[in-house]
Amino acid sequence: MTNERLSRRATLMAAAALATPAAAADYPSRPVELVVPSSAGGGTDIVARAFADVARKYFPQPVIVLNRPGASGAIGMGEVMNARPDGYKLGMLIVELQILQLIGQARFGTDDFRLIAKLNGDPAALLVPVNAPWATIEEFIADAKKRPGKISVGNSGVGSIWHLGAAALEEKTGTEFLHVPYAGSAPGLLALIGGHVDSMVVSPGEATAHVQGGKLRILAVMADQRQAAFPDAPTLKERGIDLSLSNWRAVALPKATPQPVVEAVAELTRKVAADPAFREAIGRSNLGFSYMEPAEFQAAILQEREFFRQITRNLQLN
Repeated sequence: MTNERLSRRATLMAAAALATPAAAADYPSRPVELVVPSSAGGGTDIVARAFADVARKYFPQPVIVLNRPGASGAIGMGEVMNARPDGYKLGMLIVELQILQLIGQARFGTDDFRLIAKLNGDPAALLVPVNAPWATIEEFIADAKKRPGKISVGNSGVGSIWHLGAAALEEKTGTEFLHVPYAGSAPGLLALIGGHVDSMVVSPGEATAHVQGGKLRILAVMADQRQAAFPDAPTLKERGIDLSLSNWRAVALPKATPQPVVEAVAELTRKVAADPAFREAIGRSNLGFSYMEPAEFQAAILQEREFFRQITRNLQLN
């Protein structure tokens, strides 16, 4: 174990000692912060704000959403990991936590948090402006093969799941894109609409308003099945490209958080997840509800980690 990790562990243990049983028993006695590691308006922000809104029914204190974008989520998630483990700072973890650790862009991973529950999961999709010269994924790929490195593909940050999706599409199709990172899906989609980037990989739900508003077109979805909200958008597998990729968003606490606090947050999360209002809120943005408690979620993470390790190795991202 490195000196840095030893020092961090000592800091967390000291902080945990400050969270006395009495303090845990009084939890929560003041507002609780929920850190979103991306900009406002994106899918993670939508899930977090829906969670905070419904939580008011079941928690004696408000849950306040704080956006901490940057470094594909590493800044916000790092803030949660290093927070005092007293339950007053929750984190909305994102799948990028797995990828960033694998490619050496973050020195921490899912094992450095106390996982509470997975709340959401969505596939990747490739989108272009409605006035783009490509009406189908076949036309897009054919043009990309003719002009290596010329077609730009936006993503939500270097090492983000959507960056990985575009890179995996390159590998599967023998193409080369110009990758353009943004500080989250929302600013990336605005850049796409504004003509600053040719295309973007993002979840279809995050682009719902722009697709329904006639500004963007989904060329293909990286899923095993078509999405109910976008029945006309084909999957890559339908078009002979064997690629499925999805994200997840989950509630977590600092690793050393006392068990009574963990149980209080876990109970809150169960109630929010079971409330139809939460599912309706994220459903309005066509974001998928996908609930998993810690044991099941941890097993899925381990399986996913091997999948991502292989992709990042093949794409030389690590």
